[in-house]
Amino acid sequence: MLRTALVLTLALSGPALATQEYILPTLFDVARVAADDVLNIRVEPDASAPIIGTLAFDATHVEVVEQRAGWSRVNTGEGSGWVSDRYLDYRVDVWQDGALPAAFQCFGTEPFWAFIPQGDSVVLGGPDMPEDTRPVRAVLSTGIFRDPTRAVVADGLTLTAIPQLCSDGMSDRLFGMRAHVVIHGDTPRMLSGCCSIQP
Repeated sequence: MLRTALVLTLALSGPALATQEYILPTLFDVARVAADDVLNIRVEPDASAPIIGTLAFDATHVEVVEQRAGWSRVNTGEGSGWVSDRYLDYRVDVWQDGALPAAFQCFGTEPFWAFIPQGDSVVLGGPDMPEDTRPVRAVLSTGIFRDPTRAVVADGLTLTAIPQLCSDGMSDRLFGMRAHVVIHGDTPRMLSGCCSIQP
């Protein structure tokens, strides 16, 4: 009777009490690769798929945007590919409540634009619009442990970024966050695009 109760208690407390380790996108470091070797990036999540790039044995801050059956999708050059999960360790310092990762930036096309945090301000600009620096009033997060979802409130604009696979429309790369920027004023407008945290 006591043993049955203990087994039932452990079974019920497993997943319900477990803390999710991370939510994608997030950053990983390459691990368990010999110093004279590299980690192969493959065109498909399969050990026999063609190699389209490599990561150094000591590569750090590698952005993973999707995982599938023991493989992680990363960007390489103008495309994306897959590396084996067994050679990656996730970083615990990426998503802090009420803050942005150091390399966080968002961008879009039609028009071409970029949103780049710089200290206590953000710079919004690009080939199709003048560069505009605005002070940040707040960086909001959901309060969920390591949830990447963010809202950046700056003077006259608000950016929202949510975890979702996103294409820049110009390359074969895939990003892990979709972004919308609302520019306030007499004629409000909205820009759409993707975000990256890859240094």
